Amino acid sequence: MALETYRSKRNFKVTPEPKGKVARRRAQELTFVIQKHAATRLHYDFRLELNGVLLSWAVPKGPSFDPHDKRLAVHVEDHPLEYGEFEGVIPPKQYGSGAVLLWDRGTWVPKEDPEKGYREGKLKFELKGDKLKGGWVLVRSRSSQYGEKSWLLIKEDDEYARRGADAQIVDDQPNSVVSGRAISDIAADPDRLWHSNKSVAENVKAGPIRKAAPRLDLAKIEGARKARMPELIEPQLATLVKDVPPGEGWLHEMKYDGYRMLCRIEDGQAVMYSRSGKDWTAKFAAIAQSAARLPVETAWIDGEVVVIQADGRSSFQALQNALSDQDSEKLYYYLFDLLYLNGFDLRPVALIERKRVLHTLLAKPPLRLKESTHIEGSGREFFTNACDLKLEGIISKRAAAPFRGGRSTDWLKIKCAQRQEMVIGGFTDPERSRKGFGALLLGVYEPDGSLRYSGKVGTGFDDASLTALRHTLDKLEQKQPPFANPPTGAEARRSHWVAPRLVAEVAFTEWTDDGTLRHPSFQGLREDKQASEVVRERAAASPSETAAAEPAPVRGKAPAKRAVKTRTSAGEDADVVAGIKLSNPTKLLYPEAGFSKRDLALYYQAVGAFMLPHVQDRPLTLVRCPNGWDKQCFYQKHADAGLPDVIGRVKITDSSGPSTYMTVDSVSGIVALLQLGALEIHPWGSRASKQDRPDRIIFDFDPDDGLAWAELVQAVHLLKTLLDELGLQSFLKTTGGKGLHVVIPIEPTVPWPTIKGFTKAVAELLMRTFPDRFTSNIAKAKRGGKIFVDYLRNGEGATAIAPYSIRARANAPVATPIDWDELRREIRFDHFNIRSVQTRLRRLKQDPWAAFDSIRQSVTKTMMKQVGYTATK
Repeated sequence: MALETYRSKRNFKVTPEPKGKVARRRAQELTFVIQKHAATRLHYDFRLELNGVLLSWAVPKGPSFDPHDKRLAVHVEDHPLEYGEFEGVIPPKQYGSGAVLLWDRGTWVPKEDPEKGYREGKLKFELKGDKLKGGWVLVRSRSSQYGEKSWLLIKEDDEYARRGADAQIVDDQPNSVVSGRAISDIAADPDRLWHSNKSVAENVKAGPIRKAAPRLDLAKIEGARKARMPELIEPQLATLVKDVPPGEGWLHEMKYDGYRMLCRIEDGQAVMYSRSGKDWTAKFAAIAQSAARLPVETAWIDGEVVVIQADGRSSFQALQNALSDQDSEKLYYYLFDLLYLNGFDLRPVALIERKRVLHTLLAKPPLRLKESTHIEGSGREFFTNACDLKLEGIISKRAAAPFRGGRSTDWLKIKCAQRQEMVIGGFTDPERSRKGFGALLLGVYEPDGSLRYSGKVGTGFDDASLTALRHTLDKLEQKQPPFANPPTGAEARRSHWVAPRLVAEVAFTEWTDDGTLRHPSFQGLREDKQASEVVRERAAASPSETAAAEPAPVRGKAPAKRAVKTRTSAGEDADVVAGIKLSNPTKLLYPEAGFSKRDLALYYQAVGAFMLPHVQDRPLTLVRCPNGWDKQCFYQKHADAGLPDVIGRVKITDSSGPSTYMTVDSVSGIVALLQLGALEIHPWGSRASKQDRPDRIIFDFDPDDGLAWAELVQAVHLLKTLLDELGLQSFLKTTGGKGLHVVIPIEPTVPWPTIKGFTKAVAELLMRTFPDRFTSNIAKAKRGGKIFVDYLRNGEGATAIAPYSIRARANAPVATPIDWDELRREIRFDHFNIRSVQTRLRRLKQDPWAAFDSIRQSVTKTMMKQVGYTATK
């Protein structure tokens, strides 16, 4: 009977609302939900679970955190518990027709007997929601037109209480707590409905209803190749040039003033990634929801999130304001490229063809998605019109070129006015009535890695941004200036220094001769950019009119070698990486992936700081493949005459007598090894200064070819458990192949023979205890579904692939340090390569091996005894 009134008001053949039933009393916590309901009048439905139903009140103004605000709450009929997950549109002519949004949800804890309180008209409780928290009271009041149905919702005066404008939570956080959408988004998107015959989990997994997919025969598109969808894609970036490229082989687009975002769609869910690989879905939830409705099964799309002003221009400041205000109704996602679709990698396809397919998908775009238009040819006229309209500039792209991650001359940007990102390295105190701070101290990174002071900016702020930014800056304050050339004198005395982590977008008129900005104006913070990427942009010359566009590669063939000598955004010679001059930098060393020698050098330059501690001061063995991984390769451990000085030498005495090995102590040294054709770097497990005593132990788990990933994961966890019991902390890395390495840092106090004996005993203990999982047979053909635990890497002169080293295998896989928790998903083979690892390192909050060098542990006699090994003298 509790739901009789609810059901009598609804036609469940028409409305998507759940019919529901009275639930049995549950042992878990009581739930609550607040739904924003745009019916005849906008109101908030406040619902508390009790006795198997949702007690419900309609609150016209919504809840307030101010204890002085007594919000009218009109008691309405009970609703089924299933209604607590409803977000959608009630059709016209139905009771309560209009959009319904899940504004808040969580659990509630009665402070007194809830049934007695409900009967007597006074419910006191605590809310534990995503938005509402703390103590609240619902009290019956007969002082309005609603009689006994009239209640008041009041916030208790506790730590969560606020006053005035700060208390208006419904204004500050207007959107859905589950989808991030605004009420207008839901009203305009009636296909996104609750399925009352499915569970909550099924509804979430199913995602939004998608429109019928257009018919596209992707296999017939020249260059398209059947491939597994990549986990991440590095965005293609444009090179700043002075003028519009001439000729008809270019497409020209408006340069949007927003956040570049790549979107990955799979299983009805969309994830938004910034250019640095960070997940921004939470901030752009409404856009992700719309993207998930595209008629695709799997896809990677590329575009820019912007706010369009009344005059038709995109505005970065308006975008910043919309994000600050959580106003998703102003955000739009302009799409300009399609990189992957329904099992086919489209990156090798010519741009003009990728855009054609994208246009087909966007014939009827979902809400918040728009197609970025372009023109073919007539670039100078297009640029002139863009500048007349006071746009930021244009992007020119080679129509026939494939998609290539990273910066290249296939995409060019031509600006109407000077603007670029700057690193914030300090600030000055405010003067007179100004709030927050006086000016920001700015800089850009030089090719040598130093941060160069480039002036200050004090305009472009309002009181709110000054106060908010000062609060952020205070958390980053440090004693020493981050600049290599900090300001001096009185200006230095007025300055506060901060860690160089924030990036500002700055407009200015020109660079002065001494490398500072003239007439700068702050445009906003670039949360989507890494400070380490910020260099001074120098406009290069545009390609000549006779420069032919590069043809798109034909399926099954390697991409054509680049004919144009490019320059980086900092203006340095593209043939020089980390100070090393590359010979034949465009030679394709991984032709199936299109990776050149320069691509590999740039990879080592990017990851060098992570890799160097694991190769520095160690004898090295190299795998050299001068003509590519698929051509003749050979091992080299002895140093040849004529090596560059950046590659060090170390004297070794082994069973064959004295010899000289190579070693490196800088990122330049690592790149120099690549210049020699070294695709793999294998260091010793001991340092050159203490060759006879290792400082790390390595167990190589080498599985039978047919072994499932889950079995390999269980196996390495067995070793981890054993090591934990022994008191040895261990770390994990992929090998770039089918196996995994478990690595244990140790103090260099025990000689090689003892460590080898200890690791052999550990391997044999695993084989005796789990004979169905492990084998001692080194021959792969005879492993019979088992794992060979290779302990032989723990002998003097033995080596193992270095963390972050490339492997001489297809698609340039990388041996990658990972966290133990990452074993939940399959990540062997080529999951990590030179592109995805760079993106991964930018996304990680902490290096999985950050604590490696700080671990102080040793293999003790007690540990040896525990695994059954007795060291001989």
